Amino acid sequence: MPSLNEIKQSISAELDVFEHKFKASMKSSVPLLDRITHYIVKRKGKQIRPMFVFFSASLCGGITEATHRGAALVELLHTATLVHDDVVDNSYERRGFFSINALWKNKIAVLVGDYLLSKGLLLSINHGDFGLLKIVSQAVEQMSEGELLQIEKARHLDISETIYYDVIRQKTASLIASCCSCGAASAGADEESIEKMRLFGEKIGIAFQIKDDLFDFGTDDVGKPLGMDIKEKKITLPLIFALNKADRLQKRHIINLVKNHNDEPDKVTEVINFVRSGGGMDYATSQMLNYQEQAFKILKTFPDHASRLALEQLVRFTTERKK
Repeated sequence: MPSLNEIKQSISAELDVFEHKFKASMKSSVPLLDRITHYIVKRKGKQIRPMFVFFSASLCGGITEATHRGAALVELLHTATLVHDDVVDNSYERRGFFSINALWKNKIAVLVGDYLLSKGLLLSINHGDFGLLKIVSQAVEQMSEGELLQIEKARHLDISETIYYDVIRQKTASLIASCCSCGAASAGADEESIEKMRLFGEKIGIAFQIKDDLFDFGTDDVGKPLGMDIKEKKITLPLIFALNKADRLQKRHIINLVKNHNDEPDKVTEVINFVRSGGGMDYATSQMLNYQEQAFKILKTFPDHASRLALEQLVRFTTERKK
Protein backbone atom coordinates (compact mmCIF):
# COMPACT_ATOMS: atom_id res chain seq x y z
CA MET A 1 0.00 0.00 0.00
CA PRO A 2 1.63 3.31 -1.10
CA SER A 3 1.97 6.14 1.43
CA LEU A 4 -0.08 9.32 1.04
CA ASN A 5 3.02 11.18 -0.18
CA GLU A 6 3.58 8.53 -2.88
CA ILE A 7 -0.07 8.71 -3.97
CA LYS A 8 0.03 12.50 -4.32
CA GLN A 9 3.37 12.49 -6.19
CA SER A 10 1.86 13.10 -9.65
CA ILE A 11 -0.04 16.20 -8.46
CA SER A 12 2.43 17.48 -5.84
CA ALA A 13 3.29 20.55 -7.98
CA GLU A 14 -0.43 21.31 -8.36
CA LEU A 15 -0.96 20.95 -4.61
CA ASP A 16 1.90 23.37 -3.90
CA VAL A 17 0.31 25.96 -6.20
CA PHE A 18 -3.05 25.26 -4.55
CA GLU A 19 -1.58 25.89 -1.07
CA HIS A 20 -0.30 29.27 -2.22
CA LYS A 21 -3.65 30.20 -3.82
CA PHE A 22 -5.65 28.95 -0.83
CA LYS A 23 -3.54 31.12 1.49
CA ALA A 24 -4.01 34.13 -0.80
CA SER A 25 -7.79 33.56 -0.95
CA MET A 26 -8.03 34.19 2.82
CA LYS A 27 -6.01 37.42 2.88
CA SER A 28 -7.48 40.30 4.84
CA SER A 29 -6.49 43.88 5.67
CA VAL A 30 -7.64 43.34 9.28
CA PRO A 31 -4.55 42.24 11.28
CA LEU A 32 -6.51 40.04 13.72
CA LEU A 33 -8.22 38.20 10.88
CA ASP A 34 -4.92 37.77 9.05
CA ARG A 35 -3.33 36.31 12.17
CA ILE A 36 -6.17 33.81 12.59
CA THR A 37 -6.22 32.70 8.92
CA HIS A 38 -2.44 32.27 9.06
CA TYR A 39 -2.97 29.97 12.07
CA ILE A 40 -5.62 28.01 10.11
CA VAL A 41 -3.28 27.47 7.14
CA LYS A 42 -0.40 26.43 9.41
CA ARG A 43 -2.36 23.55 10.95
CA LYS A 44 -3.71 22.10 7.70
CA GLY A 45 -4.41 18.37 7.50
CA LYS A 46 -3.44 15.68 5.00
CA GLN A 47 -4.84 17.52 1.91
CA ILE A 48 -7.13 14.58 1.13
CA ARG A 49 -10.00 16.80 -0.07
CA PRO A 50 -7.90 18.79 -2.58
CA MET A 51 -6.41 15.48 -3.76
CA PHE A 52 -9.89 14.18 -4.60
CA VAL A 53 -10.61 17.43 -6.51
CA PHE A 54 -7.37 17.33 -8.55
CA PHE A 55 -7.41 13.59 -9.34
CA SER A 56 -11.09 13.77 -10.37
CA ALA A 57 -10.33 16.71 -12.69
CA SER A 58 -7.31 14.90 -14.14
CA LEU A 59 -9.44 11.81 -14.82
CA CYS A 60 -12.26 13.80 -16.43
CA GLY A 61 -10.35 15.98 -18.90
CA GLY A 62 -7.48 17.70 -17.12
CA ILE A 63 -6.66 20.14 -14.33
CA THR A 64 -7.56 23.78 -15.11
CA GLU A 65 -7.53 27.14 -13.31
CA ALA A 66 -11.15 26.39 -12.36
CA THR A 67 -9.92 23.19 -10.63
CA HIS A 68 -7.70 25.28 -8.35
CA ARG A 69 -10.64 27.56 -7.55
CA GLY A 70 -12.87 24.53 -6.95
CA ALA A 71 -10.36 23.04 -4.51
CA ALA A 72 -10.02 26.40 -2.70
CA LEU A 73 -13.81 26.78 -2.58
CA VAL A 74 -14.25 23.34 -1.00
CA GLU A 75 -11.52 24.09 1.57
CA LEU A 76 -12.87 27.57 2.42
CA LEU A 77 -16.44 26.40 2.96
CA HIS A 78 -15.33 23.25 4.78
CA THR A 79 -12.99 25.24 7.06
CA ALA A 80 -15.85 27.65 7.80
CA THR A 81 -18.07 24.74 8.88
CA LEU A 82 -15.27 23.29 11.07
CA VAL A 83 -14.73 26.63 12.84
CA HIS A 84 -18.48 26.86 13.50
CA ASP A 85 -18.64 23.16 14.54
CA ASP A 86 -16.04 23.73 17.25
CA VAL A 87 -18.21 26.52 18.67
CA VAL A 88 -21.33 24.33 18.49
CA ASP A 89 -19.55 21.36 20.13
CA ASN A 90 -17.71 23.48 22.70
CA SER A 91 -14.56 21.85 21.42
CA TYR A 92 -11.18 23.32 22.32
CA GLU A 93 -8.97 21.11 20.22
CA ARG A 94 -8.78 19.97 16.59
CA ARG A 95 -6.07 17.68 15.20
CA GLY A 96 -3.89 18.27 18.24
CA PHE A 97 -4.06 22.07 17.92
CA PHE A 98 -6.16 24.54 19.88
CA SER A 99 -9.41 25.42 18.07
CA ILE A 100 -10.12 29.02 17.01
CA ASN A 101 -12.73 29.42 19.77
CA ALA A 102 -10.24 28.14 22.37
CA LEU A 103 -7.73 30.85 21.45
CA TRP A 104 -9.97 33.74 20.43
CA LYS A 105 -13.38 32.92 22.00
CA ASN A 106 -16.75 32.08 20.39
CA LYS A 107 -17.70 35.53 19.09
CA ILE A 108 -14.52 35.84 17.00
CA ALA A 109 -14.71 32.18 15.86
CA VAL A 110 -18.27 32.66 14.50
CA LEU A 111 -17.21 35.83 12.65
CA VAL A 112 -14.14 34.08 11.19
CA GLY A 113 -16.39 31.25 9.95
CA ASP A 114 -18.68 33.83 8.32
CA TYR A 115 -15.67 35.53 6.72
CA LEU A 116 -14.35 32.25 5.23
CA LEU A 117 -17.81 31.44 3.90
CA SER A 118 -18.04 34.85 2.17
CA LYS A 119 -14.53 34.47 0.71
CA GLY A 120 -15.58 31.16 -0.86
CA LEU A 121 -18.75 32.72 -2.32
CA LEU A 122 -16.81 35.70 -3.73
CA LEU A 123 -14.06 33.50 -5.20
CA SER A 124 -16.71 31.68 -7.25
CA ILE A 125 -18.84 34.70 -8.17
CA ASN A 126 -15.84 36.81 -9.26
CA HIS A 127 -14.81 34.09 -11.74
CA GLY A 128 -18.30 33.02 -12.82
CA ASP A 129 -17.88 29.52 -11.34
CA PHE A 130 -21.61 29.16 -10.63
CA GLY A 131 -21.66 25.41 -11.33
CA LEU A 132 -18.93 24.80 -8.74
CA LEU A 133 -20.63 27.13 -6.25
CA LYS A 134 -23.89 25.20 -6.63
CA ILE A 135 -22.15 21.85 -6.03
CA VAL A 136 -20.36 23.01 -2.86
CA SER A 137 -23.33 25.01 -1.51
CA GLN A 138 -25.52 21.90 -1.80
CA ALA A 139 -22.90 19.98 0.20
CA VAL A 140 -22.89 22.60 2.99
CA GLU A 141 -26.72 22.50 3.04
CA GLN A 142 -26.63 18.71 3.42
CA MET A 143 -23.91 18.84 6.08
CA SER A 144 -26.04 21.21 8.18
CA GLU A 145 -29.15 19.05 7.73
CA GLY A 146 -27.21 15.89 8.61
CA GLU A 147 -25.82 17.45 11.78
CA LEU A 148 -29.30 18.61 12.87
CA LEU A 149 -30.82 15.21 12.05
CA GLN A 150 -28.15 13.55 14.21
CA ILE A 151 -28.82 15.94 17.12
CA GLU A 152 -32.56 15.29 16.86
CA LYS A 153 -32.17 11.50 16.76
CA ALA A 154 -29.45 11.36 19.47
CA ARG A 155 -31.98 12.55 22.07
CA HIS A 156 -33.77 9.21 21.91
CA LEU A 157 -30.70 7.06 21.13
CA ASP A 158 -32.85 4.78 19.03
CA ILE A 159 -31.37 5.17 15.59
CA SER A 160 -32.06 2.65 12.84
CA GLU A 161 -29.48 1.71 10.23
CA THR A 162 -31.53 3.67 7.66
CA ILE A 163 -31.38 6.86 9.74
CA TYR A 164 -27.66 6.30 10.39
CA TYR A 165 -26.97 6.20 6.63
CA ASP A 166 -29.16 9.28 6.07
CA VAL A 167 -27.08 11.16 8.65
CA ILE A 168 -23.63 10.18 7.36
CA ARG A 169 -24.62 10.56 3.69
CA GLN A 170 -25.46 14.19 4.44
CA LYS A 171 -23.01 14.99 7.22
CA THR A 172 -19.81 13.34 5.93
CA ALA A 173 -20.23 11.85 2.47
CA SER A 174 -21.68 14.99 0.84
CA LEU A 175 -18.34 16.80 1.24
CA ILE A 176 -16.21 14.12 -0.47
CA ALA A 177 -18.94 13.85 -3.13
CA SER A 178 -18.65 17.61 -3.77
CA CYS A 179 -14.84 17.33 -4.10
CA CYS A 180 -15.15 14.68 -6.83
CA SER A 181 -18.00 16.35 -8.73
CA CYS A 182 -16.25 19.76 -8.45
CA GLY A 183 -13.11 18.24 -9.95
CA ALA A 184 -15.05 16.70 -12.83
CA ALA A 185 -17.04 19.90 -13.48
CA SER A 186 -13.90 22.07 -13.43
CA ALA A 187 -12.41 19.89 -16.18
CA GLY A 188 -15.44 20.46 -18.39
CA ALA A 189 -16.88 16.93 -18.02
CA ASP A 190 -20.44 16.16 -19.15
CA GLU A 191 -23.33 15.90 -16.66
CA GLU A 192 -23.24 12.10 -16.62
CA SER A 193 -19.55 12.01 -15.66
CA ILE A 194 -20.04 14.73 -13.01
CA GLU A 195 -22.88 12.69 -11.45
CA LYS A 196 -20.81 9.47 -11.58
CA MET A 197 -17.96 11.21 -9.78
CA ARG A 198 -20.39 12.64 -7.22
CA LEU A 199 -21.72 9.14 -6.53
CA PHE A 200 -18.17 7.77 -6.33
CA GLY A 201 -17.31 10.42 -3.72
CA GLU A 202 -20.48 9.67 -1.76
CA LYS A 203 -19.61 5.95 -1.51
CA ILE A 204 -16.09 6.86 -0.33
CA GLY A 205 -17.45 9.33 2.22
CA ILE A 206 -19.70 6.65 3.70
CA ALA A 207 -16.82 4.14 3.86
CA PHE A 208 -14.63 6.84 5.43
CA GLN A 209 -17.20 7.51 8.19
CA ILE A 210 -17.65 3.81 8.96
CA LYS A 211 -13.85 3.57 9.34
CA ASP A 212 -14.08 6.47 11.79
CA ASP A 213 -16.79 4.60 13.72
CA LEU A 214 -14.51 1.57 14.00
CA PHE A 215 -11.70 3.64 15.54
CA ASP A 216 -13.98 4.45 18.45
CA PHE A 217 -14.06 0.81 19.52
CA GLY A 218 -10.32 0.33 19.05
CA THR A 219 -8.46 -2.31 17.10
CA ASP A 220 -5.16 -4.10 17.63
CA ASP A 221 -3.51 -1.58 15.30
CA VAL A 222 -4.77 1.53 17.06
CA GLY A 223 -4.22 0.43 20.65
CA LYS A 224 -6.38 1.54 23.54
CA PRO A 225 -9.95 2.38 22.47
CA LEU A 226 -11.07 5.94 23.11
CA GLY A 227 -14.86 5.60 23.15
CA MET A 228 -15.23 9.28 22.18
CA ASP A 229 -18.45 8.68 20.21
CA ILE A 230 -19.97 6.93 23.22
CA LYS A 231 -18.99 9.85 25.47
CA GLU A 232 -20.71 12.18 22.99
CA LYS A 233 -23.78 9.89 22.81
CA LYS A 234 -23.27 9.27 19.09
CA ILE A 235 -24.91 6.12 17.79
CA THR A 236 -22.54 4.50 15.29
CA LEU A 237 -22.90 1.52 12.94
CA PRO A 238 -21.06 -1.06 15.13
CA LEU A 239 -23.27 -0.11 18.09
CA ILE A 240 -26.49 -0.15 16.02
CA PHE A 241 -25.73 -3.68 14.78
CA ALA A 242 -24.89 -4.99 18.27
CA LEU A 243 -28.03 -3.39 19.76
CA ASN A 244 -30.23 -4.95 17.06
CA LYS A 245 -28.80 -8.39 17.91
CA ALA A 246 -29.31 -7.98 21.67
CA ASP A 247 -32.41 -8.98 23.65
CA ARG A 248 -34.74 -6.27 25.00
CA LEU A 249 -33.23 -6.11 28.50
CA GLN A 250 -29.65 -5.95 27.31
CA LYS A 251 -30.54 -3.32 24.72
CA ARG A 252 -32.21 -1.15 27.38
CA HIS A 253 -29.20 -1.58 29.69
CA ILE A 254 -26.65 -0.52 27.01
CA ILE A 255 -28.76 2.47 25.87
CA ASN A 256 -28.99 3.55 29.53
CA LEU A 257 -25.19 3.36 29.84
CA VAL A 258 -24.67 5.51 26.74
CA LYS A 259 -27.35 7.98 27.80
CA ASN A 260 -26.64 8.35 31.52
CA HIS A 261 -23.20 6.89 32.30
CA ASN A 262 -21.17 7.96 29.25
CA ASP A 263 -18.63 9.82 31.39
CA GLU A 264 -17.73 6.76 33.49
CA PRO A 265 -14.69 4.93 31.98
CA ASP A 266 -15.75 1.47 33.21
CA LYS A 267 -19.25 1.89 31.70
CA VAL A 268 -17.77 3.09 28.39
CA THR A 269 -15.51 -0.01 28.40
CA GLU A 270 -18.61 -2.17 29.01
CA VAL A 271 -20.29 -0.69 25.91
CA ILE A 272 -17.10 -1.23 23.85
CA ASN A 273 -16.91 -4.89 24.95
CA PHE A 274 -20.62 -5.35 24.19
CA VAL A 275 -20.11 -4.08 20.63
CA ARG A 276 -17.01 -6.21 20.08
CA SER A 277 -18.59 -9.42 21.36
CA GLY A 278 -21.85 -8.66 19.51
CA GLY A 279 -20.14 -8.70 16.10
CA GLY A 280 -20.57 -4.95 15.58
CA MET A 281 -17.03 -4.37 14.36
CA ASP A 282 -17.05 -7.27 11.89
CA TYR A 283 -20.38 -6.13 10.48
CA ALA A 284 -19.27 -2.49 10.14
CA THR A 285 -16.01 -3.59 8.46
CA SER A 286 -17.95 -5.67 5.90
CA GLN A 287 -20.24 -2.69 5.16
CA MET A 288 -17.24 -0.38 4.76
CA LEU A 289 -15.65 -2.77 2.25
CA ASN A 290 -18.97 -3.09 0.43
CA TYR A 291 -19.14 0.70 -0.11
CA GLN A 292 -15.49 0.69 -1.16
CA GLU A 293 -16.27 -1.99 -3.76
CA GLN A 294 -19.24 0.03 -5.07
CA ALA A 295 -16.89 3.02 -5.48
CA PHE A 296 -14.36 0.90 -7.41
CA LYS A 297 -17.13 -0.29 -9.76
CA ILE A 298 -17.99 3.34 -10.61
CA LEU A 299 -14.30 4.16 -11.18
CA LYS A 300 -13.93 1.24 -13.58
CA THR A 301 -16.49 2.84 -15.91
CA PHE A 302 -13.82 5.52 -16.64
CA PRO A 303 -10.91 4.85 -19.04
CA ASP A 304 -7.70 3.40 -17.66
CA HIS A 305 -5.65 6.38 -16.46
CA ALA A 306 -2.90 7.22 -13.95
CA SER A 307 -5.40 9.35 -11.98
CA ARG A 308 -7.86 6.46 -11.85
CA LEU A 309 -5.18 4.32 -10.21
CA ALA A 310 -4.32 7.21 -7.84
CA LEU A 311 -7.99 7.52 -6.84
CA GLU A 312 -8.14 3.77 -6.15
CA GLN A 313 -5.05 4.09 -3.96
CA LEU A 314 -6.52 7.11 -2.18
CA VAL A 315 -9.70 5.12 -1.49
CA ARG A 316 -7.68 2.26 -0.01
CA PHE A 317 -5.74 4.75 2.09
CA THR A 318 -8.96 6.18 3.59
CA THR A 319 -10.23 2.72 4.57
CA GLU A 320 -6.91 1.21 5.68
CA ARG A 321 -5.56 4.26 7.56
CA LYS A 322 -4.51 3.75 11.18
CA LYS A 323 -5.77 7.12 12.46
